[in-house]
Amino acid sequence: MFLPSLKKQAKRLFRSRLVLTILLFLLQIFLLFTLGDLMPRIVLRVLSFALILWLLSRLDDPSYQISWLFILLLIPLSGCFFYLIFGNKRFGFNMKKQMERYSSAYPQPKQHSSVQTHTCFPQLEQYLSSHGYTLHSNCKSEYFPSGEALFGQLLLDLKSAQQTIYLEYFILAEGRLWDSVRTVLEQKVKNGVQIYLIYDDVGCLATLPEDFEQSMRQKGIHAARFNPIHPRLNTFLNYRDHRKLCIIDENIAYTGGANIADEYVNYIEKHGKWKDSGIRIQGSAVRNFVDLFCQLWAFTTGESLNPPQPIDSAGFVPGFLQPFGSGPMVPNSVARNALLHCINHAESSLYIMTPYLVLDHETLCSLQRSAASGVDVRIFTPHLPDKWYVHSVTRSHYLPLLDSGIRIFEYLPGFIHSKTMLSDNCAIVGSINLDFRSFYLQFEAAVALYEHPAIESLKADFMKTQELSCEIFAQDLRSQPWYLRFLQTVLKIFAPLM
Repeated sequence: MFLPSLKKQAKRLFRSRLVLTILLFLLQIFLLFTLGDLMPRIVLRVLSFALILWLLSRLDDPSYQISWLFILLLIPLSGCFFYLIFGNKRFGFNMKKQMERYSSAYPQPKQHSSVQTHTCFPQLEQYLSSHGYTLHSNCKSEYFPSGEALFGQLLLDLKSAQQTIYLEYFILAEGRLWDSVRTVLEQKVKNGVQIYLIYDDVGCLATLPEDFEQSMRQKGIHAARFNPIHPRLNTFLNYRDHRKLCIIDENIAYTGGANIADEYVNYIEKHGKWKDSGIRIQGSAVRNFVDLFCQLWAFTTGESLNPPQPIDSAGFVPGFLQPFGSGPMVPNSVARNALLHCINHAESSLYIMTPYLVLDHETLCSLQRSAASGVDVRIFTPHLPDKWYVHSVTRSHYLPLLDSGIRIFEYLPGFIHSKTMLSDNCAIVGSINLDFRSFYLQFEAAVALYEHPAIESLKADFMKTQELSCEIFAQDLRSQPWYLRFLQTVLKIFAPLM
């Protein structure tokens, strides 16, 4: 039993991006040696110039373009293949058809920018409304400062499901947590609950058996792999479903940073103590997430779902909720622009918790401008990384941020995977990292909270995390060995690939 499974995993790993990257490097070396005498330098220069003009014609972020320009100049022959696989954001014919299904499934009415605003952050509210994400009042929410607390309540809500359960996760991993979730799901299927599951094929590459989708369907769970990996050149390999969503009876929804795997609840130790977070919302606001799930289900399977209307929360709840999504089908990243709205309109405090700090120029300048305007800006990142090279890029941004008056804290017990932002009385909690992948290549989900009671729990989590963190100072960074600074500079060039 073990050997056939190992062979299947080996085949899938062979198709992974790492192997593909190695093959492209080998192709570059082969072409240089075999065509070196046949291809004069002028041909390479013309090819590089043509590729650069093509890249500059794209309406991409300048930081994103600069990194790719360097790669194209460094390896012009195979650099174009790298860009097609890892950086290209154009859609082919099949992908366009899928995108049409995505856009046409459960469309939400666009709201005009002159719509009356109700929140403390009217610019963010109007921006999200202009993309069809409705603002909701009288909806309950609860913030969870750890994966343990999040999944403890989520399992209780799963057991109470009566009609439908929608699950959408970047990573599912076999283990104690998934066993607990699967046991509940299998029982709910027997009780007549309709269950739909989307999981990302790359995210689950090494965590699930290849026949997982089929086995779930045999148990009565409607399962689908997002953007499956195929043993052929796939220029859309980089589009991934990074969301973490659980929706129960169209009335309760969860999102945040935690996937369904044992490290997210510290059943196993991976990079020290794992710090994650999430949020539970209840009421009419859940409809925004239902629409997101139904759109991606149509995108992935071609099937349409007909969910009932969510139940409105009874009684008065102060504040507003605005769940929203982001993905590569929108030219300008909704996730990035939502975070920039929070950064640019902060008046007194701005707290950010993120596992990765891979900033483009505009985001970096916005953070510096907020600090220069007297805003108390604090950024929380991991002390123990999950990817050393991304952590090096994260630390490469520290010095310009510190010099502008921003305070930076690294979480000492281990790895921070939370993705939260608190700007005065507005907060964003979801799956969005501060990096190029979340901004431009991945489907993400989050909820904006305006003057909502759950914001107090988020503030308390930031203060508690600060107590467990070490503050980073500029003089410490300036005393680093020169080769570490050089490595950070080189790795920043390849930030779009991370």
